[in-house]
Amino acid sequence: MKIAIGSDEKNHLTDHVIDLLKKKNIELELYGPLAGEELEWTDVAEEVATKVANKTCDQGVIFCCTGTGVTIAANKIPGIRAALCGDAQTATGARKWNDANVLTMSLRSTSPSVAEEIIEAWFSSKAEDEEKENIDKVSRLEKKYSK
Repeated sequence: MKIAIGSDEKNHLTDHVIDLLKKKNIELELYGPLAGEELEWTDVAEEVATKVANKTCDQGVIFCCTGTGVTIAANKIPGIRAALCGDAQTATGARKWNDANVLTMSLRSTSPSVAEEIIEAWFSSKAEDEEKENIDKVSRLEKKYSK
């Protein structure tokens, strides 16, 4: 599995999540300050989401102060279903019911221990077959309103 991960700031939380993912033997592509480049949150979201949409990476993880901005920006890229997760239950639901492919988190309000729970829930869950119709409806909405 290959994950695109980015943030507009490098800090203890981003370092912790990168270490967690590496321990899971997940291949990482880093963006923004995580890769030593200065990028705004909008640009980081675009970089990561584009990698996922183009299927260069299987999924993405993005951080910004609240997590809201990168979620909104990433969801502008066709094919992206970014979900802002503040707890493990939300992460599980986002994967199971929405087939979310980009996890976003708040740098401000996510503790390292909660991030661990979110990462574990996210990467141990997958879309449920009974939600396929709703997930397909979301894709149709995206196509309908992107014209």
